[in-house]
Amino acid sequence: MSLKRRMSMLIFVDSCIVLFSIYIGYFLLHPIDNPFTDVLLLVSSLSIFVAHHSFAMFYGLYRKVWEYASIRELLSIFKAVSFSILTVAVIQWLAMGDVLFRALFITWMLHLLLIGGTRLSWRVFRDTFITGQKANDTKKRTLIIGAGAAGTMIARQLLKNVNSPLRPIAFLDDDVAKKGLDIFNMRVHGGTDDVEDIVLEHNIEHIIIAIPSMEKTRRAMLLQRCLDTGIRTQTMPLIEDLLTGKVSINEIRDVKIEDLLGRDEVQLDLATISSKLTNKKILVTGAGGSIGSEICRQVARFNPSQIILLGHGENSIYTIDMELRQKVAAETKIIPIIADVQDRNRIFDIVSEYKPDVIYHAAAHKHVPLMEYNPMEAVKNNIFGTKNIAEAADVFGVEYFVMVSTDKAVNPPNVMGATKRFAEMIVQNLAKESNTKFAAVRFGNVLGSRGSVVPLFKKQIAAGGPITVTDPEMTRYFMTIPEASRLVLQAGSLASGGEVFVLDMGEPVKIVDLAKNLIKLSGFREGEIGIEYSGIRPGEKLFEELLNDNEIQSRFVFPKIHVGKANPISEAELKYVMEKLPEMDKATLKETLIGLANHKFVDSPIKEHV
Repeated sequence: MSLKRRMSMLIFVDSCIVLFSIYIGYFLLHPIDNPFTDVLLLVSSLSIFVAHHSFAMFYGLYRKVWEYASIRELLSIFKAVSFSILTVAVIQWLAMGDVLFRALFITWMLHLLLIGGTRLSWRVFRDTFITGQKANDTKKRTLIIGAGAAGTMIARQLLKNVNSPLRPIAFLDDDVAKKGLDIFNMRVHGGTDDVEDIVLEHNIEHIIIAIPSMEKTRRAMLLQRCLDTGIRTQTMPLIEDLLTGKVSINEIRDVKIEDLLGRDEVQLDLATISSKLTNKKILVTGAGGSIGSEICRQVARFNPSQIILLGHGENSIYTIDMELRQKVAAETKIIPIIADVQDRNRIFDIVSEYKPDVIYHAAAHKHVPLMEYNPMEAVKNNIFGTKNIAEAADVFGVEYFVMVSTDKAVNPPNVMGATKRFAEMIVQNLAKESNTKFAAVRFGNVLGSRGSVVPLFKKQIAAGGPITVTDPEMTRYFMTIPEASRLVLQAGSLASGGEVFVLDMGEPVKIVDLAKNLIKLSGFREGEIGIEYSGIRPGEKLFEELLNDNEIQSRFVFPKIHVGKANPISEAELKYVMEKLPEMDKATLKETLIGLANHKFVDSPIKEHV
């Protein structure tokens, strides 16, 4: 129906209601009198006719889509009717010196009832006969966890949307005052502990968690409980994402593996971080990588004067450059630089030219088995690359230098971990004499990063399996990319020189449990996707550590941040090794690096120099 025809029909219906209501009101009060000879009533009829249509136009009653009518639309009707009756009362008093209060009151009530009824009748018809007919067995029976504002909004949207594949049939909520109540004719059956029972009792096929403000620890437990039912589970965004504008409240997404970590958000000391970053020049190496690019995003929130994106990969630097240019404040200048940290002259030229106030060094080779096969590449990038950028920071007076390290630097049995521990030693030695405040930050595996097992497991699941896990007892510490990057900024703000900060990554997670959860999140049952054990790869450990006992100096200098003083290498050892490393064969190189990283100098090839 066209807008013109629609408006004409509504105006005609309202005209009949207006005239009918005022005459019925008069007749109820004066059943014997002839209403058509009453001058006051005739004046009132004409006045209310004009007034109603005027206010109806003003409040848009003829343009609203009434099949989706709600309290807001009813309020518009109330205003239009009330103001039109009030206008008539004023006209009666001015024209005749009298007001038919009782007749106008009855007319007002009849207007609200009839006009509101005609508008809502279409919604009742639609919900009962159209939507109701389509809400058949082809729609998935959906349980909504959370009967608050978010849950009821989701339920309303699903009920309105005829094409939605979901049909909400029940609520769960931990608020005992809501238990047994009906919302949109759906019962609140109990609390979140009743998930398994309600799924079985009501043949639930889909679950939506609609509690954006729930603490992450409780949320993770609830998500795990839902996944264990084998039912596909979706969730609303977290409250922090809503507040920062990353997503809107009506966005429902699948549960991610990161949601199951279950760690509550740490409130950062924004004032301290801001004092280090706002209006400052920030250089990030490895800016195109998973961690480096997220550090850039986090840094951008503090409105630095410059963000210098340094990376070796042309495409990755282009990607983060384009992203930041669309997000950062106009005062922040983005400078993309293609360079290799192994190129000492180039690195010194860059630091000399831009003179950054803070450097976050995230460039590194991180893949353990690959570095076992290519130890010299790990040495060139992780050791000499760190030496180049760190010494440039010292020479040109950079205020803060933060190196991104790894838990694999603790008692490393592999080349990658040993080179990262060696890089920590370089930074620690520079910290002894330099005016630059050097620090290293260690954390474990990062979910969603390029080197994470998660993308590999997802590909294997998509291919029908099996998932390959190295060992059933293999455990790792995990952290999300944003969580790790935020704590890197916080740890850097705490640096006074030479510290090794360690992020508290919660409890270690068995890789096989991670694989099982990914299978469930992908909509399969454990038996449908197999798990095979391939054996520990070269250089891998079953368990990772974050700090040696003798390295712990202070626990929790900030929530989730430990600080340690790892033993540095001496200047003589450092100088000798740096000179000899390029000349060593692969076996000697690995033995030397691992021996130095574990402080086993007696058995190393350089014992005569120690």
